[in-house]
Amino acid sequence: MGSTSAGDSGRPVAARDRDGEGRARNARPRDGLGRPLPYGADGVERQPEGVVRTPDRTVAEAQRLLDAGKPFHAHEVFEDAWKSGPEEERTLWRGLAQIAVGLTHAARGNVTGGVRLLRRGAGAVEEWAAGAGRQRPYGMDLAGVAGWARELAGEVEAGGEAVDAATRAPRLRGRTP
Repeated sequence: MGSTSAGDSGRPVAARDRDGEGRARNARPRDGLGRPLPYGADGVERQPEGVVRTPDRTVAEAQRLLDAGKPFHAHEVFEDAWKSGPEEERTLWRGLAQIAVGLTHAARGNVTGGVRLLRRGAGAVEEWAAGAGRQRPYGMDLAGVAGWARELAGEVEAGGEAVDAATRAPRLRGRTP
């Protein structure tokens, strides 16, 4: 087998998943919960990385993805905000990313990982809100989101079963009447 022939994975052996600047990037298709699929399989469209959005756009895009049952993708939106936003907001965006990944793990059936990340994210969001003196940045209901995350963590821990990510998605800006 030569360096350009396909291996068992369906991609060329010599090929590396790299972006235009040579950084390693995994190009395998992913399912709606971010799990890798075999090369050549149909996956869901990936979130572009490194997108700089306004905070309001970040919240709207993340909510759209959460509502669509794609918390893994929502975590990537929050991750962009934490990496590109102001230093004083990094704990907020990182906590929201942890909550989204916690929902991802809970939806995949990973009880331990889901519970840990939901609780860790809730704590980070609450810590940021207390330190910043802001309970509703960009219209988000941080107390409500943290409460939702802790409640879901308790349910997942007690039930031990995967949850449906779309039906269990949090409302970042609170419940609408």
